[in-house]
Amino acid sequence: MDDDGTRGVRGSSADRVPGPALPPPPTAPPRVPAPAAGPDPAATPVEQRPTRPGPASPAEQPVPGAPVDAWLRTPRPPQEPGVWRYGYTPPPPEEPEGVSNRSLLVGALISLLSALLLWSLWRNGYLPYRLVPLKLFTPGEWWNPGTSGGPRTIEGSDALTVYEAILFGLLAYGCGRIGNFSELFRRHVADRGQPFLALAAAAAAGLTQLLVWKEALPVVRPVLVLVASVAGGEIYQSQTVVNVIYAVIAAAVLYPFARLGRWRELIAARRGTAAPAPSGTAAAPATATSADQWPELRTAGWTDAADTLTAEARTGRMNDVDVARLRHAWALATRRPDRLAPLAEAVLRTGGAAALHPSGHRDLPRRGARHDVLTGQVRIGRCADDPHNPYVRRGTGLALEPALLGTSLLAVGPPGAGKTARLIRPVVEALALRALAGQAAVLAVGGAGAPLGPDDAFDVVVRLGHPGSAHDIDLYGGTTDPDEAAAVLAEGLVGDVGSLDSRRAATVLAQLLGPYRAAHGHFPSVPELRELLDGTPAALAGLRASLETAGHHAMLRELDARSRQAGGPGDPAPALADRVALLDRPAFTGFFATGPDARPFSLRALGQHPLRVRVDLPERGHAEASRLLTRLLLAQFTAITAARTDTTLFACLVLDDATHAVTAETVRGIRRLRSVNAGAVLALRTVDDVPETLHTPLLGAVGCTAAFSGITTWDGKRFAEAWGKEWVETREVAQHTVFADQPFTRALHALRKLVTGKAVTTDAVTVRQVERERWSASELAYAVPAGHAVIRLATVEGEHAPPLLVHLDG
Repeated sequence: MDDDGTRGVRGSSADRVPGPALPPPPTAPPRVPAPAAGPDPAATPVEQRPTRPGPASPAEQPVPGAPVDAWLRTPRPPQEPGVWRYGYTPPPPEEPEGVSNRSLLVGALISLLSALLLWSLWRNGYLPYRLVPLKLFTPGEWWNPGTSGGPRTIEGSDALTVYEAILFGLLAYGCGRIGNFSELFRRHVADRGQPFLALAAAAAAGLTQLLVWKEALPVVRPVLVLVASVAGGEIYQSQTVVNVIYAVIAAAVLYPFARLGRWRELIAARRGTAAPAPSGTAAAPATATSADQWPELRTAGWTDAADTLTAEARTGRMNDVDVARLRHAWALATRRPDRLAPLAEAVLRTGGAAALHPSGHRDLPRRGARHDVLTGQVRIGRCADDPHNPYVRRGTGLALEPALLGTSLLAVGPPGAGKTARLIRPVVEALALRALAGQAAVLAVGGAGAPLGPDDAFDVVVRLGHPGSAHDIDLYGGTTDPDEAAAVLAEGLVGDVGSLDSRRAATVLAQLLGPYRAAHGHFPSVPELRELLDGTPAALAGLRASLETAGHHAMLRELDARSRQAGGPGDPAPALADRVALLDRPAFTGFFATGPDARPFSLRALGQHPLRVRVDLPERGHAEASRLLTRLLLAQFTAITAARTDTTLFACLVLDDATHAVTAETVRGIRRLRSVNAGAVLALRTVDDVPETLHTPLLGAVGCTAAFSGITTWDGKRFAEAWGKEWVETREVAQHTVFADQPFTRALHALRKLVTGKAVTTDAVTVRQVERERWSASELAYAVPAGHAVIRLATVEGEHAPPLLVHLDG
């Protein structure tokens, strides 16, 4: 990467892509490591970066047998906002509310006892007209006279045996259906899995075999009668035939229990002959137009380039970032036809290494979350199985993507709730991967030591107050307009001071920045700006002399106006000077330089290049200065992104701690980000870290909000109001005492009250539709478990999802 000879210099200009010095190019092509086991091909790279070879952790390796082409063919159906789309399968239809275990067991027991009683009455002849249906379809000479007359001949006895077996089968079937034995078996036997299922089925099979051969169940004799009636009684003269019939009966009785107990699957699993379950999502079958065949290149006629990329993907020489980067590069090239041929030639020459990121990196050094770079999603958790969540979202993965971050995200939770590790870092990783694919630029701001990612994962790392920092920050945002620089700097310096008007502060700064730039060609450094705001006579006299020498009469009038207003009531200059003094400390010596030799990093580069930038703030020793700089970076980001003319690159600012960083002007700027393909992620310990007058505007400006476990009821109330209400169906049960008029009924009621200790009552049920909060303040404060958060998402197109309880595993 060309850095214009600035290696070793703290900073880089806004119109060049800054980055650390790269090692010399390798003399041989990079080695592709052999695949190793891993959990998910969407979250694992297949190749290390060419300039930084080295082994990766097992979690970062592709799954064996599932290279990039299989990952590329995995379906990603469009879903509601926030659904993890990689390999998504819809849940089964919601089952109606089932009966309780107690009711199920009681119903099955009553059904069984009723069936036994009915069968006993049948066998003992207590049911009248029990043989009438049989006599209607058999000859009359088989039976004794009368409706209750039994069989007279052997044929009648055989017919009665078969008749009883058929009735027993119907009675058993009806008992099973009425008693809901299938649900009882599924809930208490099948759901326990193997080997309990197989053992229970074996025990039931043994008991059934015993009852069959003891002739307690009418099975053996009816079968023998039917065989004799079909094949003749002479068939039983052969003992071998009899043994075969007995074996068939035993097997027929055993077969249903073998199916219920899944004995075949258990035996195959024990022997190790079962087909191994895929560790990842099953890949869709390859077709001539599947995604791994690069159909967009083939349609445009670049068949050779498509064949090259297909071979690279199938041999493991490409990773998921390469695929996303080349797809994006091809989409951009189609808008400029003159770029198609160079891109195709680069693909033929270098394969998956074509159109590299300016840093030369093809992946992050390591990943801590599951990513699908093709869609830009990062999985941060799983929707809990909770009544607050819609049925279709329970158990599904929750993911964030640029379409959601474009509406900005506000995360609130106490220290230790997991905001940084489970939300902020996965988002920064996802944006860094998008940057390597040429589709995004990310600025991550946090305290020194915050786990936002290793240094190798960023192109620019600014360590403010650290003498070894290779880069610096431009306080003026890289602009040359004094008014624009004054407006942004005023927000950063005194935007949190409610008693000061930021517009007046911007006017004061413009009256000093304009003349100074006209006289010296650049804006003042921090010590010089402090002297000008303090009204130091020597500083003002020197500036006046320079303006008079150069003939800048308009700027002299600006300086004269500042001199007249200095010291007046409500003059914001002293407050500005006090805030600038926070940056004029020995720890920041050499930082924020503005001279001709200083080239600090400017946020304007984020709108022009797919940069990965991290800013470390000295929160421990300089807390107020860190908050000032955070507020300044937020103001610069909203102003710079709103002024972009090319919005094809998604730009995102991530603040690990946005305490006292939000002002009225930045809230308006955050609201404008979604229209310029940009977003901001703000993390707060409590909403009270924002001025009270901005609570409602801030919650209304962001589209995505996250309330972590442990928030207070005050914060919960604000989220509950922002998320609104929904119509729910409620059931109200009122118990009314029953008063009896008859003496016998009163006696029964008195006896029941004596036994139970309660009066006889009747229930009056009222069902109605009421409007209730989706999540109440108390539920958010006390019902959200540790490691969970309630997240509400919305897209830039206007789609939104209800607040979901999510178990964070980011």
